[in-house]
Amino acid sequence: MSTASLRARYLGDTVTTASPQRLLVMLYDRLALDLERAQTALTDGDRDAGTAQLQHAQEVVFSLLESLQVDAWDGAPRLASLYNWLISELGHAIVKGDLRRVADCRRIVEPLREAWTEAAASLAANPA
Repeated sequence: MSTASLRARYLGDTVTTASPQRLLVMLYDRLALDLERAQTALTDGDRDAGTAQLQHAQEVVFSLLESLQVDAWDGAPRLASLYNWLISELGHAIVKGDLRRVADCRRIVEPLREAWTEAAASLAANPA
């Protein structure tokens, strides 16, 4: 089995066995990485690579929005609105190669990522 095949299998196993909280953190980790890579690519003048990263970031946000249970807690509708805003901003960043919009998205995503990571760690430490 090739190294790439082993890596793909490991990643697949990791996703399938992860808790819902861990999956959420994994999505946020990937979203933050996509935004960082897009910002770097656009700064370096590589519009194609930046666009690819932003499109993947949009897909991640769509996944987050689709999995959000709006009736589960009172903050969920506001989070859904934030996800919709991110999707829109990412779309504008894709069309215009807009570094400011990418930076704005990162300023929103990174604190959310930290909060979800802390919440998941707290749940893992204190299971119900």
